[in-house]
Amino acid sequence: MLIEQLSDDRIQFTTELDGWRAAIETVSRPLLDDGSITRSYIDAMIESIAAGGTYIDLGFGIALAHARPEKGVVRTGLSALWVDPAVLLNDEEAHPITLFFCLAATDTESHLSTMSELARLLSDDRARAVLLSARTTADVRAALMTGVTQ
Repeated sequence: MLIEQLSDDRIQFTTELDGWRAAIETVSRPLLDDGSITRSYIDAMIESIAAGGTYIDLGFGIALAHARPEKGVVRTGLSALWVDPAVLLNDEEAHPITLFFCLAATDTESHLSTMSELARLLSDDRARAVLLSARTTADVRAALMTGVTQ
């Protein structure tokens, strides 16, 4: 499912980013552009993080931005953004992030399914290393396939 959800147009890389808010705006842009989410979903994610939502930090420099479906999810989607240098989530030194995911899920089932698949991928040391070192969409595809074949 990750391979299907994380299409090439939802994979981004940047070296020019002005903070975590810009990272959330950027990672969610493909989902906004294709109609998977509304602007209110982005605003809800930013508000949640600003209110202390560093719980989206999954460790290893990876964050999973998301909000409640009723905040603006139109259809389930996933996007990703690699940043270099790292961005401090909520401007906190304890939370440097180099890979942001944005998850939009219409219901609990799709949310849990995507989360479960992402957790399997990220808990595999080899797949996670390949994913974190990705610099092209082809690298991301290879990382996703590494996770599938494990």
